[in-house]
Amino acid sequence: MYQQQDSTHTAHPAAASLPQGEQLQGFRVDSQHVQAPAKPLTPYQVLRQLPADATPAQQDSAIQAVFHRENTHLSTRPDTLYLPGHDVGKDPREVNLPQYYRETFFSNDTLLHPEISGGRYGVAGDPVPYTIRGDNTITTLLLLCFIVSMISFARTHGFILRQAKDFFAVPHSGLTTEVTETTSEFRFQFFLGAQTCLLAAIITFFYVQERIADTFILRSQYMMIWIFFGCYLGYFLLKAFLYAIVNWAFFDKKSNQTWQKSLLFLTCVEGVVLFPLVLLLTYFNMSMQNVIMYATIVVVLTKLLVFYRTHIIFFRQNSAFLQNILYFCALEIVPLFSLWGILVTIVDFLKINF
Repeated sequence: MYQQQDSTHTAHPAAASLPQGEQLQGFRVDSQHVQAPAKPLTPYQVLRQLPADATPAQQDSAIQAVFHRENTHLSTRPDTLYLPGHDVGKDPREVNLPQYYRETFFSNDTLLHPEISGGRYGVAGDPVPYTIRGDNTITTLLLLCFIVSMISFARTHGFILRQAKDFFAVPHSGLTTEVTETTSEFRFQFFLGAQTCLLAAIITFFYVQERIADTFILRSQYMMIWIFFGCYLGYFLLKAFLYAIVNWAFFDKKSNQTWQKSLLFLTCVEGVVLFPLVLLLTYFNMSMQNVIMYATIVVVLTKLLVFYRTHIIFFRQNSAFLQNILYFCALEIVPLFSLWGILVTIVDFLKINF
């Protein structure tokens, strides 16, 4: 029966390389069991002599006990690696700053704390003003409108030519055959009507930004454009509703249908004519005076065409020119001035007064 030796008195093989009386973490080295190694051990050999369950701290203690770190000293010899005719190179360890950098007028002031950051130096520049030209959302929207308009025009060009031909023709009451529009043609007209509202909203936003104010209480510029878009959309829908009520009370069903088609066609044409104006205003810096003249001419021509169309549809047979003027003023001029007043009120409410 063998008697188990105490680990505190039994030297581990790794302790053979340790000095006499040296004690590792978890190991006691007895001077009687220390033997001088034949050759220096490597760190790998020292770690292999430790038990398999030795902790990292014990491994580090064994390495430090065997291998002693020696202090290294930088060379004090002068540097001779410089070109002939040039001064001796500067010692990289010399970090002394000039006197005018180290001492200032406030060096002895107790309130001076250079360790505290004082913020950014200089004056902040003026922010870049908002332009629709640099707005990717509006540019994408205009490009989408152009692409969809071209595709729709390519598919329904026959319908457009027929509408333009019938617009100036005098309707005959005895005509029984009538060409009706398809579903795709109606969708095309409604899309152009919405495009008219959007283009008018962009033009209004340009006018307000240049002539009235460029800062509003809204956070986004898109909100102003969509508010104007909603105003124009409500204007066209309200006008169509008023026309439907008045025409239903005073005129026959066929004349009402003819006028509704003519009104929708005029709205679509107005949007198509305004599209080049928006492009010139957005990307070619067209002057606002020319924009106002262009838009005014488009609106006046549209109203004249409305007046002509209502005359040949409703009042041509009765020769009621005065009634046509009253009809035109009540359903065209009054809603137009009401829209202008609403837009002015909205802008006055949303702009920031300094």
